[in-house]
Amino acid sequence: MRRALFAITGLAASTTALVVLKGSPGATQVAQNLPTAQPVNPSGPGVDPSADPAAEPTGAAPKPSGTADAPTSPKPTKSTARPSGTRTTAKAPTAPRTTTKAPQPTTRRVTGSEVKNEYGYVQVQIVVSGNKIVDAVTLQLPSGGESDIHSGDVRSMYNGSGGEVVQKQSANLNTVSGATETSNSYKQSLRAAIEQAF
Repeated sequence: MRRALFAITGLAASTTALVVLKGSPGATQVAQNLPTAQPVNPSGPGVDPSADPAAEPTGAAPKPSGTADAPTSPKPTKSTARPSGTRTTAKAPTAPRTTTKAPQPTTRRVTGSEVKNEYGYVQVQIVVSGNKIVDAVTLQLPSGGESDIHSGDVRSMYNGSGGEVVQKQSANLNTVSGATETSNSYKQSLRAAIEQAF
C-alpha cells in the first residue's frame, strides 16, 4: 500500500512538472536560446581560438593594463632630432655694408711750360696730392758763369717740400735778389703748371 502511494505521488509530480513545462509559452524558446558550451581558451575568456590572434574579439573585455603583449620587433626609424646643445636661428637678411671712406688723395706730377729768357730756359714741375702742392722742382735753369750762382739761389728759395712754392701754394713768390729774370721765368712756368693741376 505504501508502495502504491509512493508510485502515485511520484507519477503525479512528474505529470505536473511535464504539464508546467509544456504549458509555459517561452519555455521552449529559453531552452533553445541557451548557449552551447564553448571550449576553454587558455588566453582568456570569450576568445575564439581559431580566430586571428592579432584581432581583438568583439564583446571581449579590454585587456588589463598590467598584462604585457608578446614582444614585437620595433621598426627602424630615422632619427631627425638635433643634438640638444645646438640651436639654429634664422638670421634676418642684412643690407650690404657700405663704408664711406674718404678717397685717398692721388699724387701726380704736373709740368709747367718751358720759359726762355736771356740767360737760358726755365721749366718747373710741381707734385700735387689732392688739391695741394706738396713739392716743386726745376727741370731747367740757366747755367754757366754767374747764372749758376743765381740759379742755385732760385732753386734753394723756391724748390722742395719746404720751399716758398709749397708754403704759399701759388705763383705769388718773392723775387730772388740778383736773379730777377730767372725768378720771373720761374713764376711764369709755375703758373702754367698750377693752371693744369687745378
